[in-house]
Amino acid sequence: MNATIQYNSRKLQINLKKPIDISMPLRASEKNVRAWYVDSPKIEPVEDGEWKIAVKNGACINFNNVSFNPHAHGTHTECAGHITEEVHSINEHLKQFFFLAEVITVAPERLNGDSVISEKQIKFALGNKKRDALVIRTIPNTLDKLSTHYSHTNPPYLLEDAAIYLREKGIKHLLVDLPSVDKEKDECMLLAHNAFWNTAGKLRLDATITEFIYVPNHVEDGEYFLNLQIAPFENDAAPSKPILYEVLD
Repeated sequence: MNATIQYNSRKLQINLKKPIDISMPLRASEKNVRAWYVDSPKIEPVEDGEWKIAVKNGACINFNNVSFNPHAHGTHTECAGHITEEVHSINEHLKQFFFLAEVITVAPERLNGDSVISEKQIKFALGNKKRDALVIRTIPNTLDKLSTHYSHTNPPYLLEDAAIYLREKGIKHLLVDLPSVDKEKDECMLLAHNAFWNTAGKLRLDATITEFIYVPNHVEDGEYFLNLQIAPFENDAAPSKPILYEVLD
């Protein structure tokens, strides 16, 4: 099932039968990925007295409550409302869902004891390409990313200059396989978030950051179309399911 997409002056083809899911599943398990000092997500039957409403308990349906934090428990997409005093909803501001994207792989550099992604690294990987979205896969890239507990581990993050470069290059949608684009403990400076959304100037309400993705190793760096779908939460962030489609030759 091939689709032809007119993108500016180019006609590009994708195969809709070959989606590449780069989201992390949310599981009610200690093995679920998590960060920001919270416990594992919970998926539990509603209780009516001593009765838990589940088919295995004699009910005609399974009827579960789900308790989780979108920022801490898996793939999520956030808007500038994540860091602004004024409330902004991702569901209100993300109105387009299909973008030309570039996948790049980066080995974070060491800087003052931290692992960081710099402007120089992104410039080298992206080159002169113009894209709506950038997907960053960090290495090493093991399946452990699906179950790591990141709290108090100081994971890799983007330097402020990298975020400024992406903003100035016109990247509207940034996707990373990290718990945050910023350092875990940075005294609430949030330099990369602020730079990418341009909080010191005209706020980029149509720009998004997606964190906690996982790009399998068999996915090659290069050009893709991205379908960025979110759950319709009126919140600064929502669980999301980014899907890549390879651009065919």
